[in-house]
Amino acid sequence: MEKKSILIADDDPITLRILEKILTDKGYVVTKASNGKEALRSAKTQFLDLIILDIDMPLLDGTQVQEHLKENSITKNIPIIFLTGMLLKKEEACLGKQVGQSFLMAKPIDAEVLLEEIKKRI
Repeated sequence: MEKKSILIADDDPITLRILEKILTDKGYVVTKASNGKEALRSAKTQFLDLIILDIDMPLLDGTQVQEHLKENSITKNIPIIFLTGMLLKKEEACLGKQVGQSFLMAKPIDAEVLLEEIKKRI
């Protein structure tokens, strides 16, 4: 089976390392970006099965990255999971987690929930 490729974009290096470990341990190929511009560049230069985007990042925030991706015929259908430290877990549950075609998760991330959501999308 072909390994699935995931881009993680977050300006927090600890979050990047934790997510990279979780995903590589499950067999995913991981690319990392520490800001929105790096994320956009990576998405346009390599094949990705899914993108995990922090909402609050420098240079371009996660929603701006999503807007640019949706304007490009090559990247517009890549599933996105948004991460945010701006919501509490109980607020996340009230929102229903679905934001358009994307999925929203509050930090800290529950690894099992994240992996389940990834499986649903790729």
